[in-house]
Amino acid sequence: MLSIQEKDTDRIFKPDLSSKSGRELLAFYLQAKFKQILVFDKKQDVPIINAINSGFINRFSRRIIDNPKKRMLIGVTGESASGKSTICHEIKKVIEELSMPVTVLSTDNYFNDISKLIDKYGSFDKLRDNGYDIDAPTSFQLDILRSDLEDLSDGIDIKAPMYLPNGTGVSVPKAFDVHSQKFVVVEGIATMYEDVKDVFDVKIYVETDNDIRKERFVSRAIQERNQSKENALKHWNYIAQAGEKYVKPFRNEADLVLNGNSDLKYFAQILEYIYNITNNFQ
Repeated sequence: MLSIQEKDTDRIFKPDLSSKSGRELLAFYLQAKFKQILVFDKKQDVPIINAINSGFINRFSRRIIDNPKKRMLIGVTGESASGKSTICHEIKKVIEELSMPVTVLSTDNYFNDISKLIDKYGSFDKLRDNGYDIDAPTSFQLDILRSDLEDLSDGIDIKAPMYLPNGTGVSVPKAFDVHSQKFVVVEGIATMYEDVKDVFDVKIYVETDNDIRKERFVSRAIQERNQSKENALKHWNYIAQAGEKYVKPFRNEADLVLNGNSDLKYFAQILEYIYNITNNFQ
């Protein structure tokens, strides 16, 4: 695999980023470098960028120019077991290694409290089998999610709810502190639902072949959640249908469509390259 390196030997005098003209210079420079990344990526055996929205680079540049003080909100979505959580943690890891403040938040914390429904039907699986649509937009506290994201974007710390992943269906309100860092990475299927998607500066969709997703999902359900293979497959059939209905349509709206089966070391290289080229200004 080739490595991405910044080959420019001439360093550019850093513009005054507090001025609009200075930010415009930086944005123009980033546009040129991002196009180099796209050319490089297409030459790889397993490219990480499957698709890019035609207007993304210009919109992203305008965001840097017009709203420099706002936090950078990056939304990552994809069908279950597509690799979105793994990519989010890789983003967090690389940004932290570069000493840049980052927050990672999962929209799974914003599931509705369904503890009374689970008590009524006897278990989560029985509730699902009786038609409860856990992945539907109405199953999330989207009003609270949007309010929290807007606060984080404005630099305001929040207290996020916590949905307990123990089968009880309990959601604890304002359960843990979330600090508004320079970069806020939010992952989960609810990230790009209609009521919240316009909050994000960068919208990423992660896709992976269904056979790979199925293998990941079933293996995780058996090993990490102690489910039987029969029940894991039953739940897979549900989330596969829900993904087609609620998540996959967003692919055409995403700024970037990433390959969830790509090499994460290569993905880290791209992130480091973007960081390095921004520091080409001295």
